[in-house]
Formats: sequence, structure tokens, C-alpha cells
Amino acid sequence: MNVIDIIKAILIGIVEGITEWLPVSSTGHMILFNELWPLNVSKEFMELFLVVIQLGAIMAVVILFWKKIWPFHASKGEFINKETFLMWFKIVVACIPGAIVQLLYGDQIDALFYNYLTVAIMLILFGIGFIIIERKNKNKDPRITSIAGITFNTAFYIGIFQLIAAVFPGTSRSGATILGAIMIGVSRSVATEFTFFLAIPVMFGASLLKLLKVDYAISTSEIVLLITSMITAFIVSIITIKLLVNYIKKNDFTAFGWYRIVLGMVVLIFFGLIK
Repeated sequence: MNVIDIIKAILIGIVEGITEWLPVSSTGHMILFNELWPLNVSKEFMELFLVVIQLGAIMAVVILFWKKIWPFHASKGEFINKETFLMWFKIVVACIPGAIVQLLYGDQIDALFYNYLTVAIMLILFGIGFIIIERKNKNKDPRITSIAGITFNTAFYIGIFQLIAAVFPGTSRSGATILGAIMIGVSRSVATEFTFFLAIPVMFGASLLKLLKVDYAISTSEIVLLITSMITAFIVSIITIKLLVNYIKKNDFTAFGWYRIVLGMVVLIFFGLIK
């Protein structure tokens, strides 16, 4: 390990902290970054690294929204906040489709679809989707304007959209769930917040599965790189989440749609030239 690798780890953490929460596909950005300036590590560790650094990003959500996600605190004389507990049951429902598919077919899905072509296509398709849906809903009032207003059926439908992201890299987990939620009548702010909360079990689960599958010795230098990226992702995620929450109060997701289309084209052209 050298100083250059530390700098790369910090930059990867920055990319993760920004793109994990914006609906622009962290996978697409990571593939590009790793192609342009790869870490000097094994392929096996890199696969682990790109998943586990998400723990840094998810801790930002836990800290920023602690009062909203922790159900065990006194509220009007009650130790358990029933509304928060109910929210977690809905999150579990939303996680079921993706969890089942990943547990049964995760390795096969990675082998089939984890490539630049799939990433580019999904970036473009969901970018177009954001533009169309935002224009369609421009003058419509959302039916659901609070987390409590999300029913179990709605949560399950959002989970189906998350499943698309689990199968096709480049879709963007946050992009798929936000777009799906908006399509079925959830407000932008509520869709975004629910996506943040939904990421907690998803990312912890994905990281745990990767760690359990490790069958090689991780070196001290690799651990240092991983921790460096996780800390960076945590700090950058806090800033990104705050900015995004403020942004959607006055703006829609159309700009992200155009960004996805441009990025998808860049991925196609870049990899088309070097392959």
C-alpha cells in the first residue's frame, strides 16, 4: 500500500458518499472509476470492498435520522413508538422481493448482468423514466405525503422496484425506489426518506453476505483502505443527504434523469472504445 492507494480510497469514498444517495447509480460511477484509476488490490477484495464501504454511507442515515428510525423512546408516556415500529414492518415487506432473489440467485445475477452494457442501458432507461414521470406528475398532488401514509401494499410495490435495481446494476437502488414510489402517488420528499430508511437493512444485509462469503485472508493494508473509504463515505454522505433533502423541497428529479442519460452514453462510448 502507498500514498496513491490511500488517495484512491478517499476518492472512492467520496464517489460512494455522493452517488449512493442521489438517483444516479453508484455502480455506474464505481465501474468507471475503477476502470480509469483502479486500486492495487485483488479482484476478490475489490468485489468485497465496493459492497462493504456502503456501511459508511448507511451510518450517515442512522445518525441523521436516529429519532425517526429508533422506536424505543418515550413519546406521550409510551416507551415504544408504535408508528415507528409499523414503519419497520413496512420496510421489511419492501425488502422481501429483493432479499429472496439475491439469496437464491445473487451470484448468477452478478455473472450475467454486472457489466458495462447493462449498467449503461439501465442508466439511460431510468433516466428517461425520471424525465417522463416528473413531467407526467408535474401538476398532480401526491396521494401519500407522510411515511405513515405508506401502506403495506405500497411498500411491497416499492420493493418490486428495488428488486429491479438488485437484478440490473446501473438502475440505482435509490433511483428505482424513488421513481417507483412517485409513480404510485408518493410525494418526492416521502419517497426519498423512505428510500433512505429502506437502505439500512439492504446495505447491512448485502455487506454481511459478502463478509460471510470471504474465504481468503484480508491483509492489513486492505483493511486500512476499506476503513479509509468507509469513513470518507460516511462524512460525504451526511453532506449529500442534507443537500438532497433541501434540494427536493423546491425541485424535481428531472436534472438527475438527464445526468443519467449522459452518464450512460459516456459509459457506452468509453467501454465501446477500449473493448
